[in-house]
Amino acid sequence: MTLKAAYDPDNIFARILRGEIPSVKIWEDEHVLAFMDVFPQSEGHVLLISKTSTARNLLEVEADTLARLTEATRRTARAVDRALNPEGFQIMQLNGDAGGQTVFHLHVHIIPRWADRPMKGHGHAPMADTETLRGLADRIAAALD
Repeated sequence: MTLKAAYDPDNIFARILRGEIPSVKIWEDEHVLAFMDVFPQSEGHVLLISKTSTARNLLEVEADTLARLTEATRRTARAVDRALNPEGFQIMQLNGDAGGQTVFHLHVHIIPRWADRPMKGHGHAPMADTETLRGLADRIAAALD
């Protein structure tokens, strides 16, 4: 998809928000949902999405929505750090096909990193076990401030 196209209300994140597809939630409020990536590039890979916006990418997002999503990312990254003690982490936000975006609903990745663990490629990681993801989500949720 290009950067300029109509929002698809049947994208996987929209379906998760409607409860049509399950997710392993870490936390949510009226504006943001934080949940585990089922195809994690690294242990503890988290996704954050707006529950109120149909922006497909950074170019389309409303300023107040971006501010909420950014604060949610910071809060969740702190919890990931406390819960999993990574040596670093990546915050990724991809835009358009050429930019690596695969789901066209604005989202942010938090990917914990360790020097001795290679990161799997975006869109190339195997599907994770739900119980493993639930355990990680619980640890991260317990570390939220």
